Amino acid sequence: MSRQLAELLLKDKFISQKQFDSAVETCKTGGSHIRFLIENRAVAETKLLYYLSQKFGLPSINLAKFEIRPEVLQLLSSDLTRKYQAIPIQANQGKLVVAVYDPTNLSRLDDLKFKTKMTIEPVLTSYTAFDITLNKHYGASTHLGEALKSATKELKEEMKDSTGIELVEVHEIDAQTKAEDAPVISIVNSILSEAITRGASDIHVEPYEKKFRVRMRIDGVLQQMTELPLEMKRAITARFKIMSRMDIAESRIPQDGRIKLRAQGSEIDFRVNSVPTLFGEKIVLRILSKKNLQLDMQKLGFDSKQLELFKKGIYAPNGMVLVTGPTGSGKTTTLYSALSTLNQITDNISTTEDPVEYNLEGINQIQIHKEIGLTFASVLRALLRQDPDIILVGEIRDYETAEIAVQSALTGHLVLSTLHTNDAPSTITRLMNMGLEPFLVVASLNTIIAQRLVRTLCPRCKVEQTVPKEKLIQFGLPENTICYTGKGCPNCNNLGYRGRIAIYEILDFSRTLKEMVLKGATSLELKQQSIQEGMQTLRTSALGKVSEGKTSLEEALAATMES
Repeated sequence: MSRQLAELLLKDKFISQKQFDSAVETCKTGGSHIRFLIENRAVAETKLLYYLSQKFGLPSINLAKFEIRPEVLQLLSSDLTRKYQAIPIQANQGKLVVAVYDPTNLSRLDDLKFKTKMTIEPVLTSYTAFDITLNKHYGASTHLGEALKSATKELKEEMKDSTGIELVEVHEIDAQTKAEDAPVISIVNSILSEAITRGASDIHVEPYEKKFRVRMRIDGVLQQMTELPLEMKRAITARFKIMSRMDIAESRIPQDGRIKLRAQGSEIDFRVNSVPTLFGEKIVLRILSKKNLQLDMQKLGFDSKQLELFKKGIYAPNGMVLVTGPTGSGKTTTLYSALSTLNQITDNISTTEDPVEYNLEGINQIQIHKEIGLTFASVLRALLRQDPDIILVGEIRDYETAEIAVQSALTGHLVLSTLHTNDAPSTITRLMNMGLEPFLVVASLNTIIAQRLVRTLCPRCKVEQTVPKEKLIQFGLPENTICYTGKGCPNCNNLGYRGRIAIYEILDFSRTLKEMVLKGATSLELKQQSIQEGMQTLRTSALGKVSEGKTSLEEALAATMES
């Protein structure tokens, strides 16, 4: 429907052909064409609302300032409201007035007539006002709050005859879980649903002496979502462990598991880990959604020169390409995008990972299992007898893995891997500290990429920011650079940021740098030479995103260190 409306805007010359094509290209795999046009400022919402009102002969309202009575909201469930993209705002004498933002969608409202036994009268509102009202009255937080309220009420009913003795035996925990089955399942499902809706990357379920809280990492920042009833701590923990196929009878050691769900039309994996803490087991879930996996290298955040260097490294017939950075800096996404680009019918590509985060069609992926001796080194040895062309090693953690990876690179294979270092030049020193000889590092290494993720400004509420010229010059920016910051709005949960983009430091291992390594140069000397040869540091790359208006100066400085 959103494409139909975009075609109508193009026909009436409300948008240009270029803007229409851009929206179609971006929304090929999903998303609203009109929302894309609004976020990219191709369409002004006030003008769009007036145009649609005149075109379809419908009254328009500012829904964000409209007070809706609770009994009216209850006439449509959350599922129906989201399915038909219609919010009930008034009901009187068999008529139900609903607010919509897309008038090409009106034919679907006939179904509501049969479901509600009322005559449906639509009015138009803006996309932003609709989103604000939907999140306010039907948001995931509302569901979670309702689930908690219901669960707590049921729990109190169950505990009316309790002796007050805490249940600690394994079979009693299991019995408790069954007794509270419905409210526990409701709460856990609401937590998972809220995390998916908010675009969280991790969920932290944390027990303390006097509280039991849930936090979610959204755009790299942990935020508290809610506090759960303390008396449900054991049951909720058990529910997470059952879903992820962990041993609920074992609470003394860390455990790993996995949950696979279908939500919002796609399969979503949760990588689950539990650790025993002072007041119970803490559960952390990493959300792995293929919908969020960006495999197009053009959209990762590389500038043109960096992309050229990256392609030079991965298109080499042999050698090693290393991606470095802390946990959660997007290394896996960068490597998977490289594999997706290299994935041809003529090449045998194998990976060894811990864990396998996403399934890639046409690539042989192997999960590490240390308990049975399936380590990076042992799998890598086996892969060399599998006639490989390209090998991805999840992480180089020790000398043995590093040695086999280097030997693989020297014997005609392309090896991709990750390492934990602060910047690209220090990776060379790190490999030698592991025990590798300098001549082996020089002979095998093609390209090193260091990366971080910075939060991007919310397109709906970003505004120009006044920054003193002296400060701009201090950080190497032109004095006429226009900086932006986010005011905060419902679209970004009042944070001013929505989404993240990668910044890169790419070291092309030149002949000069190789000679310096063989002569025993320090990582600082290597970095100075790399910068002289044109390498962009992480700080420089971040400041480039500031100049482009994609992030704020504060975010760029917080995410990187001064070169």
